[in-house]
Amino acid sequence: MTATTHGTLKTTGTTRHTQGTGSRGRAWRNRGWVLFFLAPSAVPLLLFTAVPMISSIWVSLHDWNLISAMRWVGLDNYTDLLTDEQTREVFLHTLVYCAGYLPLVYVGGLGLALALNQRMPARAFFRAAYFLPVVTSWVVVALVWKWLLNPSNGLVNTILGALGLPEPGWWTDPTWALPAVILSSAWKDLGFVMVIMLAGLQAIPSDVVEAATVDGAGPWQRFWRITLPLLSPSTFFVVVISLINGFQVFDQVYVMTGGGPQGASQVVVGQVYDLTFRYGRAGEASALSWILFAVILLITAVQIRGQKRWVHHA
Repeated sequence: MTATTHGTLKTTGTTRHTQGTGSRGRAWRNRGWVLFFLAPSAVPLLLFTAVPMISSIWVSLHDWNLISAMRWVGLDNYTDLLTDEQTREVFLHTLVYCAGYLPLVYVGGLGLALALNQRMPARAFFRAAYFLPVVTSWVVVALVWKWLLNPSNGLVNTILGALGLPEPGWWTDPTWALPAVILSSAWKDLGFVMVIMLAGLQAIPSDVVEAATVDGAGPWQRFWRITLPLLSPSTFFVVVISLINGFQVFDQVYVMTGGGPQGASQVVVGQVYDLTFRYGRAGEASALSWILFAVILLITAVQIRGQKRWVHHA
């Protein structure tokens, strides 16, 4: 009896050990397959994103003109930039851009979503038409808007002149250069915000709106007290993404104004480009990139932390 029991326990232990070994083997095989399928995306991401980011930290601690050997300067690049008047100006221009761009793109996108959420003829066509600029190259959009806002023969000034209104200098005028960029940027991204807000509108439970209608709530009350609060998750996403994109604005500025005239529309990423390729100050450019990263990270963290106060889920 004792011998049989001992033999049974030994066999059971051996079986459990074999099963454990087999489970671990299957787990490693599964991990191998996961890595195999991730490799086509993970390897380029590592080589062209992670490695350059880490390298830029090292570059930011040196004085380097992209040609001669790097010279160690420690944190001098950061201190010089933080005390530089031009750095404050480009950050101010970027903040002004975000302050003008975000309300335009949000209100315009929300208005389009509300309109195209209604039953109407050719609704699918209009949705596609308004989304088309989103997938269009920024260079193409910027060139089109540069022509539209041409001070001498652009379509916008032609219409304004026919109406007897002032004709701004737009991208040739330091006062109007940044508003011109804001206008073109908001126009291009309206479709993106429209799609996000349209998805949010369609996720609102219809019975909630119907109950409010039965209780006597008018269109404005339904929008203000039901639709807008229940759209807060979509609004939160749009605000976070738009601010991140706003702080990284570059393409349209480079094509439309080149940061001018007189530096009136120069933004942070444009300054990074100029420091690197115009002035040969790659160390300062890398430091400015990391300062911008820290600003974006801080603003995003504050938004994520504060979302509990105003984001409501249905």
